[in-house]
Amino acid sequence: MLLLKLYRCHLCHCLKVIRTRCGLSDGTSRSVSTGMTGNMGNNGMSMASTAVFLKARSSVGLLRSDRQSRKTFLTSGPGRSASDQRKSGDAIDMSMFPVENIRNFSIIAHVDHGKSTLADRLLELTGTISKTSDNKQVLDKLQVERERGITVKAVTASMFYSHKGKKYLLNLIDTPGHVDFNYEVSRSLKACEGVLLLVDANQGVQAQTVANFYLAFESDLCIIPVLNKIDLKFADPEAVANQIKTLFDIEREDVLSISAKLGTGVDEVLPAVIDRIPPPQSDLELPLKALIFDSWYDQYRGAITNIALIDGKLRKGDKITAAHSGKTYEVQEIGIMHPEQVACRELFAGQVGYMIAGMHNLHEARIGDTIYHQNNAVEPLPGFKAARPMVFAGLYPIDQSEYLGLRSAIERLTLNDSSVTLSRDSSPALGQGWRLGFLGLLHMDVFNQRLEQEFNANVIVTVPSVPYKAKMKDTKANRQQYGDNEEITIYNPSLFPDRQHVEEYMEPLVLGTIITPDEYIGKVFSLCMNKRGEQVEYVYIDTKRVLLKYKLPLNEIVVDFFDQLKSITSGYASFDYEDCGYQSADLVKLSILLNGREVEELATIIHRDKGREVGKAVCAKLADTIPRQLYEVAIQAAVSNKIVARENIRALKKNVLAKCYGGDISRKMKLLKRQSEGKKRMKMFGNVEVPKEAFLSVLKR
Repeated sequence: MLLLKLYRCHLCHCLKVIRTRCGLSDGTSRSVSTGMTGNMGNNGMSMASTAVFLKARSSVGLLRSDRQSRKTFLTSGPGRSASDQRKSGDAIDMSMFPVENIRNFSIIAHVDHGKSTLADRLLELTGTISKTSDNKQVLDKLQVERERGITVKAVTASMFYSHKGKKYLLNLIDTPGHVDFNYEVSRSLKACEGVLLLVDANQGVQAQTVANFYLAFESDLCIIPVLNKIDLKFADPEAVANQIKTLFDIEREDVLSISAKLGTGVDEVLPAVIDRIPPPQSDLELPLKALIFDSWYDQYRGAITNIALIDGKLRKGDKITAAHSGKTYEVQEIGIMHPEQVACRELFAGQVGYMIAGMHNLHEARIGDTIYHQNNAVEPLPGFKAARPMVFAGLYPIDQSEYLGLRSAIERLTLNDSSVTLSRDSSPALGQGWRLGFLGLLHMDVFNQRLEQEFNANVIVTVPSVPYKAKMKDTKANRQQYGDNEEITIYNPSLFPDRQHVEEYMEPLVLGTIITPDEYIGKVFSLCMNKRGEQVEYVYIDTKRVLLKYKLPLNEIVVDFFDQLKSITSGYASFDYEDCGYQSADLVKLSILLNGREVEELATIIHRDKGREVGKAVCAKLADTIPRQLYEVAIQAAVSNKIVARENIRALKKNVLAKCYGGDISRKMKLLKRQSEGKKRMKMFGNVEVPKEAFLSVLKR
């Protein structure tokens, strides 16, 4: 009965709304209500009541559809919003955007210069998302990005914009700003014809700003400089514009000034993009040629790839072939990112979108691969230069029973992050695992955090190391062991060759760029000298800021150089680096001995000058974690068979004199001597069992 009463109340409310739209009298509406409730017990209605009710129900449907159409109407899009089109099953007609009405561009900048905030404002301006106070880092979808407040993954978003009576398709790529994710930026630029170079009007040009500018310049892209955060109290747009003029030779009138947070001047950005950035050089009449520039994994649909169509067009159901693997797939779904996935019937030359084609792993959805129609091969695109790892680390499961699950998680994550190199490794202490190559320490931290958050995987990450090289002597023994290779690359300290077989060792170098206020120059000089740095360039970019370039050994900066630099400059300095080859170095293997026996898993490769310092630190860590034995344990660090550091763990000692309350001293000495001889025999035959915690204290970061 309660349900019937609620239903009647709801019906009465609907009838009140209908009276004004259908011209029904109060008596008619009451008769409908009475007729329905009165006949419900008899499972029927009168004919008159039924006719009126059907008319009322159709009116309610019209009212709801009218209300829904008013809610989903957007003036800047091609009809309706992406979410509404996805719900209704409609597809956006991409044929209404010819090549001359397409602009593909990226936003590049240093960390925390406002790239994601500007992307939010552009999405709002074009009606892609609604204007709400919750629009913060809309394109930063990973949990690690929102927690750290940085972008670690390049994200694509398509926008529709009307300018001078024409509708344009604008494909925006929001890129990371940290040097460790520079590979994401370089890949994104391959799908663009221009960039917005964003510079903080308060902090000025910084190290990664310079690096990103030259990436775009070498790719022959149109560069539009934009000064952001002009609303800040200490912002100095004119001084920063002069820095841009000095470093990049860009005139002040070509620089836009905005505040992405407040929206000031943002409406000038998109017209500048349309007027300055050229359309893609694509031809719709040529056979299909598309570039895979990104991918990620979906547990239900497999690999989802981001593609840029160079020529031709692509439809759902087409048979395509990947140039690298030669495998053929059927296109299951194509669409654009708006900013979520929105399906469409086909994509045309010059457009950027996503594709689902039944690819399932990294080898099939290869970044930089070329796609063409089956039996209609084209010349493959150059693709991308392979990422060169700068830092290597071991990655092991906490428990070996989790090995298979961790392997699946790593394979899926490397599909989304193609800059990570992967090879199997094993350790007697930690079991089966992998050796991974990363572009930097932050890259390694983010990868580990994503494993934990996205795949619930608990792992052990060993201390980071760098790859060394050795030039071997031309001897028969070396040729038998190493083949005809004159140079070998050393990733694992256990494979470090002896000095007698080597002509010279080489360590990796980087060219570091430091931009700092001139008041901290002395401290920066001292830090770089302590890290064995060699000064290359010293330039004032304005009256108070200095650009320094140093050649630095990668091993010296891989752990704590950036933290020390920020500390001595009160956080004002910025740092960026790039590969600079190898140089000859006096490298040695630091071995750890327990009671004279070497523990191979604890060995490291260091510069000879750092032998004593590093050896002492490792011995101290082991002394704190190895449990006491019934005999004394000697922990030693050795370089070239010379002991450079030592720590002792005192033996557990039983008080054999406890029962001696008196008597001659010779009795006590006899008991002590017998105990000492027993401990010597025990030490001669006993082995020190190093617990896993001791390995972790040394190997773990």
